[in-house]
Amino acid sequence: MGIVAGLDSSPDFTRIVVCDADTGAVLRQGHAPHPLENTESGGRPSDVDPQAWLLSLGEAAGGGLLEGVQAIGVAAQQNSLVALDQHGNTVRPALVGNDRRAQVAAADLIDGFGSREAWAQAVGCVPQAAQPVTKLRWLARTEPEAAQRVAALMQAHDWLVWQLLGRPARRTTDRGGASGTGYWSAASGTYRPDLVELALGHQVMLPEVIGPAEAAGTTPEGLLISAGTGETMAAAFGLGVQQGDAVVSLGASGSVMAVHHEALVDPSGTITSLADATGMHLPVVHTLNAVRVLRGAAEMLGVADLEGLSDLAMKSTPGAHGLVLLPYLEGEKTPNLPHAAGTLTGLRRESMRPEHLARAAFEGMLCGLGDALDVLRGRGVEVRRVFLLGAAAELPAVQAAAPMLLGTQVVVPQPADYTAIGAARQAAWALTGQLPQWQGASAQVFEPGEELAVGQAVRQQYRTVREQSHPGALAASGF
Repeated sequence: MGIVAGLDSSPDFTRIVVCDADTGAVLRQGHAPHPLENTESGGRPSDVDPQAWLLSLGEAAGGGLLEGVQAIGVAAQQNSLVALDQHGNTVRPALVGNDRRAQVAAADLIDGFGSREAWAQAVGCVPQAAQPVTKLRWLARTEPEAAQRVAALMQAHDWLVWQLLGRPARRTTDRGGASGTGYWSAASGTYRPDLVELALGHQVMLPEVIGPAEAAGTTPEGLLISAGTGETMAAAFGLGVQQGDAVVSLGASGSVMAVHHEALVDPSGTITSLADATGMHLPVVHTLNAVRVLRGAAEMLGVADLEGLSDLAMKSTPGAHGLVLLPYLEGEKTPNLPHAAGTLTGLRRESMRPEHLARAAFEGMLCGLGDALDVLRGRGVEVRRVFLLGAAAELPAVQAAAPMLLGTQVVVPQPADYTAIGAARQAAWALTGQLPQWQGASAQVFEPGEELAVGQAVRQQYRTVREQSHPGALAASGF
């Protein structure tokens, strides 16, 4: 059938996989870091010259990596804003990541449009510091001269596709990428130019939203470029998730998303309504506390690493001898408790042992994610299995507790470049016109089995403590 490639331009690097278009087998791959300078604090910069993405792309594709490739798909970091002038040149460096500078701008936009509910109804999400619409407001307020020169907007994957095609007059994006901007509605499938004007102060050109199987164009050398998408949507496509599947990501913070047949409008803003890379929808619920809970517990207990914390927790039993940790160490988003702190309850002499606190940390983290999953279930989202992602998913304590606490089969995929694989799968779709039925991710599968009732009891214990400490908090979010 042919050979296709998928490109993942993450915040830190470019990764390219070359795959058999028929089977999805990875034939070869390349990798290169973006040439970026860290900030004074050692973190990622919030302002990035997009040329850095092209430079690492060229390096990753070196050595004839793309020889024989017929089509390529591009996935890239979300929440990036590339502002162009009337000549197609960048007005300023791209604004990327969760830019804390834009927090005030998010509040301004909510007030300017009327309410959180109004935003949720309009575009399926409430402005947050990371979103392009919020960065537009920050730009208008902070750099008004630059803002006045903005004539067109793109995101990272849109810009890369456009560059690969030789900067044609036609500029495109996909549903997945557009749904994260804050000015395109997954429910209606249309832009809201009035929200762009509210944020920036004037109208601009927005990329055409094309279908999942459509091609953005063909390079002069004859290489087909597919629509491209955001990294979250590409990873879901690469994993092979479908309706009935949810994906729980364990980073410092957590997220729960699921494939659903329709967009979910949530007036409380707890659910962000994204589109996926196949024509379906990806409702997402975020928590602020996931692996940071485990790291905090490890430091408190003097354990060297998370593996040691897991070993310690495995010496305890479900329910942690009555210890319950509400893991709201950074406040919390689900439920909406921005000023809360963590709470540890159930201390008795027999429970005051390191292994029980370690177990309570794992259970608290997973119960918090269970609350997020229940938000989706409460809106009619079917969840038959959960894909668990992130390095912490490999910990035995997570694998032992997650099925019983989340109440469903848990799948832990083997580490792979799922974002790049998803981009390659999209390229194969555009090349052949048929949705590729590639083999799903290799994975370990864990069932709740006979411990399901035990897990339900632990969840109920957690809910009781949550309601005692923060009465009606989850209900206040509409659930």
